[in-house]
Amino acid sequence: MPTRAVRWFRALTAPYRSSIQLKLILTMIVLSVVPVIAVTVLAVEKSRASMETEVVETNMSNMKWTGIYISDQLDRLNHLIYSIQISPDLSDYLNEREPDNLSSQFNAQRKMLNTLANVYYSAGSHVIGIQLYLKQSQTLFTFNSMQNEITTVGGIPSQYAEMWQANKDYSIRSSPADPDRFTLTRSIRRFEDQKQTGAISLEVLWSQFDQTLGLLGRGDQHQVLITDGDGRVMYPTQARQSPPPPGVLTALRDVKPGHGMLQTAEHYVFYNDLDVVGLKLVKIVPTSSINHSAFSTMLYGIAVGVISILVSICIAVFIAWRTARPIVHLARSVQELDMIKGPVGEPSTRPDEIGLLERSLHGMAGRIREHIQTEYSINLQKKTAELKALQAQIHPHFLQNTLQMIGSMVFSQKPEDTYEVIRSLSEMFRYVVREPQDMASLRAELDHVGHYMRIQQRRFPQRLVFQVETEEQAMDICLPKLSLQPLLENAFQHGLDRKAGAWRMAIRVEIMKEEVCITVSDNGNGMPPDKLEKVRAKLENASEEPIWAQGSHIGLSNVASRIQMNFGVHYGVTIDSEQGVGTCVTIRIPFISAEEGKI
Repeated sequence: MPTRAVRWFRALTAPYRSSIQLKLILTMIVLSVVPVIAVTVLAVEKSRASMETEVVETNMSNMKWTGIYISDQLDRLNHLIYSIQISPDLSDYLNEREPDNLSSQFNAQRKMLNTLANVYYSAGSHVIGIQLYLKQSQTLFTFNSMQNEITTVGGIPSQYAEMWQANKDYSIRSSPADPDRFTLTRSIRRFEDQKQTGAISLEVLWSQFDQTLGLLGRGDQHQVLITDGDGRVMYPTQARQSPPPPGVLTALRDVKPGHGMLQTAEHYVFYNDLDVVGLKLVKIVPTSSINHSAFSTMLYGIAVGVISILVSICIAVFIAWRTARPIVHLARSVQELDMIKGPVGEPSTRPDEIGLLERSLHGMAGRIREHIQTEYSINLQKKTAELKALQAQIHPHFLQNTLQMIGSMVFSQKPEDTYEVIRSLSEMFRYVVREPQDMASLRAELDHVGHYMRIQQRRFPQRLVFQVETEEQAMDICLPKLSLQPLLENAFQHGLDRKAGAWRMAIRVEIMKEEVCITVSDNGNGMPPDKLEKVRAKLENASEEPIWAQGSHIGLSNVASRIQMNFGVHYGVTIDSEQGVGTCVTIRIPFISAEEGKI
């Protein structure tokens, strides 16, 4: 005898067991709601993780480049000191140990002051003073906006004595009198015996780094610091910014040289060494700021998830109700198909309408599956394999020439020109390697071709002229990826390679009713009539030939085959050529607007 609980369960589930409509409603709700909930939870967590990754990568990149810029600024200050060290006036002054008279001594000192003045006025507004100390004569030259004087000191000034006592030739330290300044000092050594004969100091405003430090995007909760090798904050001062969290700067003492990041319980700490000056650039980002930035995105994700769940439930109920009605009608209609004998096996014993469908279609299912497998699936797999084989053939063929050109440009051209070629080559590889789609927009194709032609124009600057004429409405249409570059490569290889004089190439895009015509033309050598007929015959049969039998180069038939496989045999590639005049290749594809492509 069944228990009371079992009887209650059967009573509650009886409507679902006997009605396909209720089963569909319940199943559709579960299938639609559960994935939405799972996706919402994963999206919220992914949003927070993505925000964290983006913050870390952005700050690592910004710290690297900011460190380079600040190091360059410090190098320029070093160059000012070097200009004083190699000054002929300083050499003459040091070599004149016993001047003949006071007039000669006065002239030598005046020349040194003039040298300091020239360096001071050429250094810019951030250098506010220069000091030169000569150990042998105990002479101290001082030049700034308020004074320019020469004094004789009784001993080595303290800042130089401390530096030499620590066996250093280079030091940077904040000014005790004004924390907004720092002193950059470098020793002068005699060439013959490398003895220290003096020192040169520049008094510089820390504010010269403010604009560069602004590249790090300092927020209200972020801290950007410049520290010395012992972890002491040199800039900005506590008057400008609150002190860093305890323990952060201590942890930086044990990190490896260079740039990197360490994470504490409450902070992300990014650091970068400033070359050989012994300073370190530090940025401190609280973990709470990242979570706060991601919180708003998480709220939007949760709200969208709740709305999606409600919409999914409504759609599931509507679809289940609409689906059940024709199924019930069809179940009664398929009884006339009993004359078809199915494969050996037990028929379904389900009591609802689906059971009736299963019993009636039991014999048809095997044959239908076999037909789909033999007719449809095999053809589909073949076409997919052909498309993938085509894409696998695509490689840049002019890489060797481009690399050789870059190598020669490094020694003969401006860095900006060399960088332009490298950037164009990089964008070409990015387009070929990192874009997984088989189709691309005409805009993307033209950008890719622009990089290719920019490199070619660098190779042939006095000969090659390239023009592009487009219609804006056609820029968002799709075509097989890498369809235009092979046409340009063929023009170079077969049309322009042996032609004397100027080379002219052009791409023209026209909309003609329901078609888009893309024309690539050149003024090359052209083709003789017999060869032109062979090429046209090959283009007409491009879709019938195995695409992997067309060689290692991407030819016209390759492009034509891909276009016909994507758009049909009514579209493709045509060619016109006249020997001694040039060649014109036209691609015809259907015109589908951006709005129609989204439907």
